[in-house]
Amino acid sequence: QVQLIESGGGSVQAGGSLRLSCEVSGFTLNSYVMAWFRQGPGKEREFVAFIGWNADDTYYAPSVKGRFTISKDTAANSVYLQMDNLKDEDTGVYYCNRKTTLTPIAGTDWGQGTQVTVSS
Repeated sequence: QVQLIESGGGSVQAGGSLRLSCEVSGFTLNSYVMAWFRQGPGKEREFVAFIGWNADDTYYAPSVKGRFTISKDTAANSVYLQMDNLKDEDTGVYYCNRKTTLTPIAGTDWGQGTQVTVSS
């Protein structure tokens, strides 16, 4: 059974940092591309970042590039999103996503999400 469980969300002031985690089970992490998406209040869900089979293959949405870093630890079966210099517009529910392509298009498997709230 495929499971993706996010954690690490919370409330932070603008300019602060958070590190999100996505612990996976039911599949081999290096066999898939893993991504983070987010959905802000009243907005559509949007792509944030992905990491490929090769951990050097990463790609970011322009709005987060230079501030967010995606990584993975196969021994821990986990994917991470380090978020620095957070802005109000980063507020939303962040979702982990399992996919098979090196594109910003979502795959079919999602976690339950973790809330990030940034206030100025």
